[in-house]
Amino acid sequence: MSRIALIEDNSRLAEMIGQALAGAGIETDYFYTLSQARQGFSLADYEVMIIDRGLPDGDGLDFLKAFRATGNMTPSLMLTARDALHDRVDGLESGADDYVTKPFAMSELVARVRTLMRRPAHTVVQAECFVNMMLNPQQQTLHCGDTIVQLAPTELQILLALFKQQNQTVRHTALEHAAWGLAGAVTPNALEVTVHRLRKKMAAAGAHAQIVNIRGVGFSLQPRGDSPLPGG
Repeated sequence: MSRIALIEDNSRLAEMIGQALAGAGIETDYFYTLSQARQGFSLADYEVMIIDRGLPDGDGLDFLKAFRATGNMTPSLMLTARDALHDRVDGLESGADDYVTKPFAMSELVARVRTLMRRPAHTVVQAECFVNMMLNPQQQTLHCGDTIVQLAPTELQILLALFKQQNQTVRHTALEHAAWGLAGAVTPNALEVTVHRLRKKMAAAGAHAQIVNIRGVGFSLQPRGDSPLPGG
């Protein structure tokens, strides 16, 4: 049976979530504090993590940032009452793969968890190259010269799809399917937020490429105007 980690200090809500997930064949390990979660992740691996923001010993957002910094890319769903746009963007930019606000429909939460569990992981291990960039799917890293950038799972899948069709337009739906699965419950603007995050990482690493928005159609990975062409 599949197993996920639930970091939620409301014991009644946690129990309700666990029961709903159990009905879908998913077991849940409960953590009511960030300290408990750290200990739990030191002892076991999980397919998905659901995490609240307001926890007794800290902010789930800070926990997730630190978690990603260690290289752990366990798919994560942030579950919180903070529904402002800037909160949702902060959550996704900090490494959350999905963001659900309270109150929520339990059936939708289960569907989103199952979507994260279905997403392909490490299915392609061959490195992909473009200008000064090398994408290593096995390590979930982007290399630009001596700079190595860790990628979140959705970032990896989107960038991999763009790498495989360099200088071509990849449609929005194709990128969403790559990142969240064919039956994915994708939140509004999730693709745009993830692409924005990728652009920032590429720029910070000194990539000689850019993700170009083809308005109304999709995105394209192209050399920067001031960069040498591949092989040039």
